[in-house]
Amino acid sequence: MKVLFVASEAVPFIKTGGLADVIGSLPVELRKLGVDARVILPKYGEIAPRLRDKMVLRKNLAITMGWRYQYYGILETEHSGVPFYFIDNDYFFNRRGLYGFEDDAERFAFFSHAVLKALPHLDFVPQYLHCNDWHTGMVSVFLKAHYERDPFYKDIRTLFTIHNLGYQGLFPLKMLEELLELEPEYFTMDGIEFFGQGSYLKGGLVFSDFLTTVSKTYAAEIQAPSYGEGLDGLLKQRNKDLEGIRNGIDYRIYDPMSDPEISIPFRSSLVKKHQNKLFLQKSLGLPQSREIPLLAFINRFVEQKGLDLITYVIKEILAMNVQLVILGTGEKKYRDFFQRIFKQHPDKFFASFNFDDSLARKIYAGSDLFLMPSLYEPCGIGQMIAMRYGSIPIVRETGGLKDTVKPFDISSGEGNGFIFTDFNAHEMLYTIKKAVNLYQNKQAWARLIKNAVRMDYSWDSSARKYLELYQRILKI
Repeated sequence: MKVLFVASEAVPFIKTGGLADVIGSLPVELRKLGVDARVILPKYGEIAPRLRDKMVLRKNLAITMGWRYQYYGILETEHSGVPFYFIDNDYFFNRRGLYGFEDDAERFAFFSHAVLKALPHLDFVPQYLHCNDWHTGMVSVFLKAHYERDPFYKDIRTLFTIHNLGYQGLFPLKMLEELLELEPEYFTMDGIEFFGQGSYLKGGLVFSDFLTTVSKTYAAEIQAPSYGEGLDGLLKQRNKDLEGIRNGIDYRIYDPMSDPEISIPFRSSLVKKHQNKLFLQKSLGLPQSREIPLLAFINRFVEQKGLDLITYVIKEILAMNVQLVILGTGEKKYRDFFQRIFKQHPDKFFASFNFDDSLARKIYAGSDLFLMPSLYEPCGIGQMIAMRYGSIPIVRETGGLKDTVKPFDISSGEGNGFIFTDFNAHEMLYTIKKAVNLYQNKQAWARLIKNAVRMDYSWDSSARKYLELYQRILKI
């Protein structure tokens, strides 16, 4: 089985979000199962020199994009046993940042086209191009439009994974008609046209052979108008070709027994977890106490992550006997708000606005409760990391949060967290109070911790489901 992952980012080379974690981990697990899994990415200028220096030039090529004639190089390296290829073009990718440029339509159309033209010059022929999010949506479109009759490409299948339907790669249709060199039918409702614009994401959804997303619940949610972002009708139409496979986390990286960033290694020991909590409280200038529940929020400061719920009832949260620690980057309005709260409640509240992975690990290890009240969440990895470190999640019942967090039942001792249903600040507050009250029940809390740390959210089971899917599609 030969699979080439096409993506815009991957750990350890470049990362802005959870997509990079997936592309950095899933191919590693697939190779353990005997799959020849490889990855192809843009060669960004922000890739660390120590990683760039290991890349070897394989081939120089050129393609036409609109009126431009673009040269590019194919570079190759290896990481964790996985071959990585890079599309090298300074004009498009040697700049500060990955996304948000005026020419993003051209940049990622170029990348998609370059990937396809590069395939005959690699040392293997993939059975699958496993594309990810809107940045790679045009791969399936170009494959259908330009390469369908070429014998080299005729047996290559495409699988498109939706990591977040909210990001669609929308661009003016007129500009795309001039840029993409496609026949008129590709710019209709049956193609990439989307409410008067062109959508790269829709291109992936329409023209890929099979679709996946990153949790079972999210796969169902996006077929309804409330979560479908205007594409629910198309996704419902392709229901038989859509499957939800939960993301995992890399247990080699997120392991409290071997994590060099935390103070005291531990697995399920409450005594050692409390020691990490005391170290964290001291380092953040908070009163040191095992008895005060410490809540944590580690995420992007955007509306999707439920920040509005937290800001609405933060005074009520801090009126309880708790401490609250927030770490993240994002919108200024949230940073300014939390900065004011920080000044008003330095003995109960701490906020950091520069994402620091070392501090994040310490917060996972030292917190008692992990708050993730998302408006929607395709999968989420924070709640899975938190459980790995014995921090109990409080989440809203949506997407991957619903699939990974089950409410704790004190009578049966089953469950691994706390969950609320409606996107409502006071329902969240009620659930936080419920969790804080249970924290005082040492026996029940110990059972809850035990349940959480025993959950298996590694990539192993998810990789096996992808392998089964690859094998099943080949038989169709």
